[in-house]
Parts: sequence; C-alpha cells; structure tokens
Amino acid sequence: MDGLLEQIFTANDYFWWFIIFLLAGTSLLYIVLTRGVQFRLLPQMFRGLREQPGTLPDGQKNISAFQAFAVSAAARVGTGNIVGVSAAIAVGGPGAVFWMWLMAVVVAATAFAESTLAQVYKERTPTGFRGGPAYYMKHGLGLPWAGGVFALILILTYPVTFNMVQANTFTGAATTSLDSMGATTGDHTEIVIGLILAAVTGAVVFGGLKRIAHITQLLVPAMAVVYLVIGIVVVAINVDQIPEALTDIFTSAFGFEQFAGATLGTVIVQGVRRGMFSNEGGMGSAPNAGATASVSHPVKQGLTQAFGVYFDTIFLCTISAFIVLTTGPVFGDHGDNLVALGVEAALGGWALHVMTAILMLFTFTSVLGNYYYGEANIKFFSDNRISLNALRVLVVALTFIGSVASFGTVWSLADVTMGLMATVNLLAVLALTGVVVKVLRDYDAQRRDGLDPVFSRDRVRGLKGVQVWETTEHDAEKV
Repeated sequence: MDGLLEQIFTANDYFWWFIIFLLAGTSLLYIVLTRGVQFRLLPQMFRGLREQPGTLPDGQKNISAFQAFAVSAAARVGTGNIVGVSAAIAVGGPGAVFWMWLMAVVVAATAFAESTLAQVYKERTPTGFRGGPAYYMKHGLGLPWAGGVFALILILTYPVTFNMVQANTFTGAATTSLDSMGATTGDHTEIVIGLILAAVTGAVVFGGLKRIAHITQLLVPAMAVVYLVIGIVVVAINVDQIPEALTDIFTSAFGFEQFAGATLGTVIVQGVRRGMFSNEGGMGSAPNAGATASVSHPVKQGLTQAFGVYFDTIFLCTISAFIVLTTGPVFGDHGDNLVALGVEAALGGWALHVMTAILMLFTFTSVLGNYYYGEANIKFFSDNRISLNALRVLVVALTFIGSVASFGTVWSLADVTMGLMATVNLLAVLALTGVVVKVLRDYDAQRRDGLDPVFSRDRVRGLKGVQVWETTEHDAEKV
C-alpha cells in the first residue's frame, strides 16, 4: 500500500506542472478579456461586502454577500496560512513566497470568473440559493455528467482530505502547546483532542448553513485581526531583518540563491501549491459559497470572492512569511511549524499558546467551510435527508481520523485531490469565458450610466440555462 501511494504522489508532482500552466493560462486570458478586472474594480470589491441581502418567503433574511464571503474565507483561512506557508518555505525556501504572491494577483481574475459563473447559474431553494462549478457545468455547459464528476472530486477533497489536514493541524497545535507546558502527552492525548473536535464539529454541521454562516461571520474577522496584530508586532520587533528577508525572497525565487537544496522547479511548485491550498483561487471551491449570496448582480459576488484571494494571500500569508523570515528560521525542517516557532522566538513562550488558540480557531472554521462545500455538492446528486446526514456523520468521523493520522500522508492526499478538482473546474471556466465577459460588460455599462447594477437574464443575449435572475420588478437605482 505504501509503495502504491508513493507512486501516486510522485506522478502527482509531475501533474502539478500541467495544473500550473493551466491555471496561469486561464488567469492571463481573463486578465486580458476583462481588462484587469481584479485591478480596475478594486474599490467595488469593498463596496460589495456591504450589500444587503434579499428576504426569503418566510420573512427571514437571505445569505448576505459578507456572510457568503465569511463562509468561503472560513475554508480559505486556516492551515494553509500558517502551516502551509511554513511548509512552502521549509521545502522551497523564501522564493516560494514570491510565487505565492504572483499567483494570487494573477489568479484573482479566475476567482472572479468562477464566482460570477456560480451566481449566474445558481438554483433557487426554499431556504435561499445554491450553486457552484457542478451547477454551471450542468446548466451553462449542458453537461450534468461533468458536474457530477466535479461534485464527487470536491467531496473527496474538502469534507474528506482537507478536513483531515485541518484536524491533523488542530491536534498538532494543541499537543505542542501542552508539551511546552510540561504536560505528559501521547497517543491518548491526540485521541481525546480528536474526540472533542469531532463533537464540536458535529454540533455545528448538523445545524445547517445558517448556523455555519453565523459562526464564521463572527469568528473569521476576529481571528484574522488578532493574527494580523501579532504578526505586525513580531515583524516590528525584527524590522531590521526585513531588507534581508525581501532579498532572500527575490533571489531565491529565480534560483539565484538556493535554500535547503531546493531547485527552481521546487520553489515554483511549492509556492503555487501552497498558494492554491491557501487562497483556493481557480479550484472551484469558493463559488459554492459565493452562489448562496443574495446580490443584485453576479459580478458583485465575483469581485467579493476575488478580494478573498487578496485577503488570504497578500495579507495573511505575507504576515506568516515575514514572521518566519525575520526570526531566523531553520530551512528544510518539514515537521516544525516555522510560524509558531518564529512567534515564540520573538515574543516568548506565552505567545506559543496564543498561536495555538489562533491556529485551532483557523482550523475549526476551515472544517466548517469545507463541510459546507461538501453539503452543496452532495445536494447536486440528491436532496435526500439520509444522504446529507450520512455526509455529516462521515465528516465528523474523518475529523477524528485526521486528528490521529500521519502528517505527511494527509497533506499528500490533499495535494492529489486538489489538483484533480482544479483541473476539472478550470476547463469549465475556460469553456464559459464568453458568458463571464458578457455579464461583466453589462455590469460596466450600468456603472457608466451611474447606476448600481441590477441583473436579469434577458439583459444578456444568448444566455441559456439560467435558473433564476428573472426580469426584475425594480430598475437599477442611481449610485
């Protein structure tokens, strides 16, 4: 079994070069066709977060743009921001950070496209909306079988492998903190922590999307602010090391200076892999949350999710990278969490426990966001309550299993499924390029007229398969 897994992981390393070219090519195409939408409409990204949601038939508020952003951010913001950045630097050296930055800026265009498509082809449900890549493959491409393939891969990726990664990190952080306090730990400690995490996860996921959205809306901004404050303090203490850190990033990025035996190819692949694991741009995950938002125009949620890529990589991952690079890391150490070690070196032993709490919150909210992506895609096959509850039980069980599994194995499995999922999604996003461009033109035209854009399916010629977006009763209002 170990030999078979090793062969799969080796083949996956080569396959990732294809994914990198596909992701970069798709993103560059969208940058050209949308005239750099992720740059020129940056102010609109912030404005969209404040849009008020519509009202459901029962009188309750629908999912807001910010709540949908919070659910997707909950899945994005987690292990990738701390452990993922640590692993990328440990294996690929400081240069991996440059490639994470570059891909985030470029890939934001694809993130915009996939979430815009999710809004265009979403479906109405009694409790709001649902959608995502599986749905735009079904309605936009007219290929329900392709949607089924994507939905199956996503279920294997998020509720299964990614949640095992998050649970593994949660347990590792808690154990490290207990060890530093002199507590006696062992296999029994991981089992107890895993059982507690599984129980809390079960209590939330059995409550449905609204409970998940409410919890993530509260936790994600709070934990991100605390982490940013700690990171800024650490970097300020070591501010004299910033010029050297920047030099290391750029010299290592192009192979002028190697770290830990990393070749240029390793630097690039590690940066892109960990960047994608962190910000998820192009993977087809965030559109599942983006589709649930009640907004007046699909482009608004596309811009919101593009901002999510910036928020994740440019802000949070950069703070993690500078914590590592300004506190004298030991490159090549795969097991240690370089970010936590850097915080401890700068602020003292107490800070390790704060980092543990932050990482545990990051991973817990990621587990919730990952579960929701699975729920959205299990419903693509069936609305049967039994199927949904089976998924919930599976997620709770795998959360426990991930807590006690091998660190290396769960990360490698996540790499494999993540690559397959991204490939299927990117091919669909490429095929629907024309739809995104037309919808964006409608948005731009309304803004040029001084309006707050409002979309309906009869505004764009040749648009087929749209399930909602009936002709609106109200005209767009002046901005």
